[in-house]
Amino acid sequence: MERLLPGSIQARGENIIRLLHAFASSTMLLNSKQRNLEVPATKKSNDRAVYFDYLSLFMIFYSRKTAFLLHSLPVVIFLFMPLLLQYPNIALRSSLSTFSGLIIGMLIHASAVILAIVIPVVFSILRLLLSSHAMSWFARPYLAFLMFIPSSLIGLLIPRTIWISLPVSQKATSEKLSNEVLSDETFFWGAFGLYAFITLVYHQAGLEGGYLTFVMSSTMLISWFFFRVTRKHFGHQSLKSLAVYVIPSIPCLTYSVYFGGFFVQFLIEKMGMMGSLPPPYGYFVPDAIVAAIVGVVTGWCMGPILPLVSRWLARPLILRCLLQLSVLGLAISAQFFPYSEAAPKRVVLQHTLRHADASKIVDSSFDFSVVDANSLTFLFKNSPEAAKMLHIGSDFSLKADHHSIKSSWVAIFPLGFLFSGSLKFPAPQNDVSKQYSYLPSLSIDESALLSTTRARRVHLDLNLGSLKEVWVTVLNITGPLSNWSFADNKLPASESMDGGPPSYICRLSGRSHEKWTFWLEANTSEPLRVDVAVLDQHLFDDTRKLKSLFPSWVDVTTFSSFLSTYYF
Repeated sequence: MERLLPGSIQARGENIIRLLHAFASSTMLLNSKQRNLEVPATKKSNDRAVYFDYLSLFMIFYSRKTAFLLHSLPVVIFLFMPLLLQYPNIALRSSLSTFSGLIIGMLIHASAVILAIVIPVVFSILRLLLSSHAMSWFARPYLAFLMFIPSSLIGLLIPRTIWISLPVSQKATSEKLSNEVLSDETFFWGAFGLYAFITLVYHQAGLEGGYLTFVMSSTMLISWFFFRVTRKHFGHQSLKSLAVYVIPSIPCLTYSVYFGGFFVQFLIEKMGMMGSLPPPYGYFVPDAIVAAIVGVVTGWCMGPILPLVSRWLARPLILRCLLQLSVLGLAISAQFFPYSEAAPKRVVLQHTLRHADASKIVDSSFDFSVVDANSLTFLFKNSPEAAKMLHIGSDFSLKADHHSIKSSWVAIFPLGFLFSGSLKFPAPQNDVSKQYSYLPSLSIDESALLSTTRARRVHLDLNLGSLKEVWVTVLNITGPLSNWSFADNKLPASESMDGGPPSYICRLSGRSHEKWTFWLEANTSEPLRVDVAVLDQHLFDDTRKLKSLFPSWVDVTTFSSFLSTYYF
């Protein structure tokens, strides 16, 4: 609670009230006589408007019809540019040659954006090969920018370094234009065409995100106009001309940096909850994702000014400096610990109790899992007190029987699918009989054959025993199940646990003082297997002690899970 920002809950409540007021006072609100379930189904997504805010200062809003006109305009301009660039000496052959030059410029800019994504990913993989932990940027998001922006800039500048001069057509002699002037035209209109087509594709796909590339292409047109006007007075290679080109782009660049920075920071926060992917490749995935997204953000931030700025930056000396900054950023980031109290490592600790009936405990264990790339081995190496209580040796060598299977986590279905590399350790069971008189049990109430079919119906009673803080009860039913009394007698899609046969999952929320009574229907005489998992939020003393031994940068979600299996 102490980590909540003051006023954040109040602001969230005010937003909800305003949203409800807007819905309630909407002219599109239907009364009870007008409501029809078919009305929402017949509405098309073409009616969805395009809207976005600028730096949280004001909202920009326009309809989808207006969006079609606006978002198609850059493509129309790009297609007419071969004629405008050849004016007044318009000829079919020269226009086609000019158009092919623009396509080449588009491909070059696209390759620059792709390299801005790929090169940071390569750097992130190389760093992890030499490092003992991943996600160095998790507690300090600025490290992600320090690590990956210089390498992204290298990717953006490599194509311009290779293709130093690429004239848009053969009009240099007729108009006495230098190859540098024509090359800048090629790179500029190629980048403009790429963003124009991305804008149109977004619109045709029914997505509203095309406004970003539309703003970029519109800004490029305005900047190019001022650049062409001032180029006659200051010269093509003058820094004043370059400044006149960049200044009109500042509002667009500001928005791109603002939006991109928040987007990367939001993504970094979610990387701590994305799930643990199977090794060895899962270790590299979060860093690769963050590196790729930083590359995308760097590409769209630099996109409007890259065609002209790259002529000044695409020099061997600058590329070497960027390379040195990339290596320095990777080296510095490796010295930082990836977690802190404000950005903790999330660990799931389950005290698993397997029992045969309402009183007999078969097995007791502590099951651990993590939801990010740094494994449990990393956790225990940095939590020596907890490792000592679990009797983990200094070499951290784990036996095969330490691995926990996915079916052990059925009580929190479907969150168990986020886990891989889960571990279990023996746990004492002395406190169970002291705190609980009866454990959850499932008993048969009645069994009968249905007269009209060969199916049989089994009536069951579920008793949650004397558990204190039940959160959820999960039934995992395997076998020839054809119907049940839950969910309006409709079976959901089947699931598979640990690669086993298809099963059906049912979740019962909360605690009932009475028995849960239900029936299952089987279409053959083969027995039904029912796995019962009850999640109790009450913790035993040993579990509470183990949780307290982890450092403050570990956020441990802890609960008790009671598992039992029945055949009917």
